[in-house]
Amino acid sequence: MTFRRSLTRLLPDLKAYARSICSDPSDAEDLVGDAVERALTARSRPRQPEGLRPWLFRVVRNLNIDRHRRDRVRLDHKAEALRSAAPADGQVRAVAEDVLVRLAFERLKPMEREILSLVDVTGLTYAEAGAVLGIPVGTVMSRVSRARKSLLARVGSDAVGPDGSDSDRNAVGETDEAETVEYAEKGRP
Repeated sequence: MTFRRSLTRLLPDLKAYARSICSDPSDAEDLVGDAVERALTARSRPRQPEGLRPWLFRVVRNLNIDRHRRDRVRLDHKAEALRSAAPADGQVRAVAEDVLVRLAFERLKPMEREILSLVDVTGLTYAEAGAVLGIPVGTVMSRVSRARKSLLARVGSDAVGPDGSDSDRNAVGETDEAETVEYAEKGRP
């Protein structure tokens, strides 16, 4: 039996499972659609038909977990934005520091932003981030360390002016244009 035919036969079971783990039926449909897309584009998938069913259920489950994480980060970000929108008198300095960190973060090298986004923003473990990037855990740890140091140096320096512009073009973490292009073309270092 072909892969597509096996996949088609599993759709009702996948939809039922997705409905059981999602509160909204349209979210369940989207989840199954995303899982089918992943299955069709996956480089590595089970070769034996009996391995396909548990693998697809795992894909649905993992996509659901990813959505919950993404939604949690978005809610946290919205809550933080609301808290920042109307700061109390004593919080003005904290809001200014938050803005400074965000501006400095935006000016990090692409690979530094990516690793900090995975580990510090989305809350992935080093092992999970390594799996996402296809690199060893030790490499993740060293990249996180360097990225955090670069971010701290940017926040601590005058690299980001009060208007959000770079006041020093040679500031720590300054992205070389050729490096940015190379990174974007590769998708990751």
